[in-house]
Amino acid sequence: MCEFPRTFFYFVIQYALTNLLGGTMQQDLNVTIEQLYEGKPIYKHQLSNLLSSEDPDILQLLMDRADMVRRKYYGTDVYIRGLIEFTNYCRNNCYYCGIRRDNKAASRYRLSPEEIMTCCDEGYRLGFRTFVLQGGEDGFFTRDKVCQIVSSIKEKYADCAVTLSIGEWNRSDYQAFFDAGADRYLLRHETACEEHYNRLHPEDMCLNHRKECLFALKDIGFQVGSGFMVGSPYQTLDNLVEDIFFLAQLKPHMIGIGPFITHKDTPFTDEINGSLNMTLKLISILRLSHPRALIPATTALGTIHPEGRELGLKAGANVIMPNLSPANVREKYMIYDDKLATGLEAYEGLKKLKEKVSSIGYNIVTDIGHSKV
Repeated sequence: MCEFPRTFFYFVIQYALTNLLGGTMQQDLNVTIEQLYEGKPIYKHQLSNLLSSEDPDILQLLMDRADMVRRKYYGTDVYIRGLIEFTNYCRNNCYYCGIRRDNKAASRYRLSPEEIMTCCDEGYRLGFRTFVLQGGEDGFFTRDKVCQIVSSIKEKYADCAVTLSIGEWNRSDYQAFFDAGADRYLLRHETACEEHYNRLHPEDMCLNHRKECLFALKDIGFQVGSGFMVGSPYQTLDNLVEDIFFLAQLKPHMIGIGPFITHKDTPFTDEINGSLNMTLKLISILRLSHPRALIPATTALGTIHPEGRELGLKAGANVIMPNLSPANVREKYMIYDDKLATGLEAYEGLKKLKEKVSSIGYNIVTDIGHSKV
């Protein structure tokens, strides 16, 4: 009688257990995705398991389900926003940002109100019906100046939305912006974990204050957007799960996430960039968790992968923000290295962008595109 070596039986048993456990894990992940798809609550450990999976089939199933949900609420519509980066001065010193206060290598600029209005004029002519005014926290632009800019845009283009993305202010300032006609406000929380937040920001910045700003904006009546970086230094899976649960509490109208990308003139210059697949996975999870929210396919996605923007749309995103800023300042708003500012990322490439989006089954629409939250 032939006797098999003991190691043979060891490997047979190990193989069987691996397949059994692997199959069980995949089944559990499938169940989690279906729970998300059906709008059922899930536990933190389920999210952790889903985020830690590197199975391409799981990612594809997640993206497919997210696409089904976005089509249910938004069809194939993709909204365009005209991004106007009007100042790269900033009082803050965030360790990851290329326009941080202490970056002496940054070439600073400010657009005048007339230059901002020229951007809006060109954008309106091309079909943009939302203008996003984004900038660092620049003390030159006082509350009154911001209100004047907003009211001027709304007076000339009453059928358009104005979105502000200008950081942390007092509640009374936010109220003034709203009264001047601003419709939406974007303020990423960046990370919902205080310990992690403190490792990304200097001591004079506070996560609790940022969260208070977000809830104040909602209370005033803004359509509010928040979000976080994917793969930022020191980030853990638990941090990402905490971000997802914080957004479930906030219930924002818009959710913007993108991969962390290094900038050579910051303390994080030698860190590793965030991954495409993790970002796509999170976009899909957030689409399933917030079916009526507006979710952009960010410039950062297009920066780390040539098809990043298109993959973001396939994962559940439904907003793109081409740059309306004057060509001579776009490369100065360099919050991370190699940030795209031309081609499909700029308004001059709008025709080609429409063709690209159409080729993957979606359609860019000329619409104010309010959130359905």
